[in-house]
Amino acid sequence: MTLHEYLKGLDKAALEAFAHRCETSVGQLKQVSYNNRRAGAALAVSIERESKGSVICEQLRPDIDWAFLRRSLAA
Repeated sequence: MTLHEYLKGLDKAALEAFAHRCETSVGQLKQVSYNNRRAGAALAVSIERESKGSVICEQLRPDIDWAFLRRSLAA
């Protein structure tokens, strides 16, 4: 699922709570969802965590070798 799809499924209160849990603003999330800004690595991780895996880091930042990082965490 894309971030845009995920955000569209949230009402205003849930969207604000999601942004707060991700330690960012609703505006920043929308900018990332419309591909106007790129999510930092930390934000990508927060989005994956707070969306409970509905939106994954690889979709937000395909330029980062997440597979390597995931393997190092498993070890």
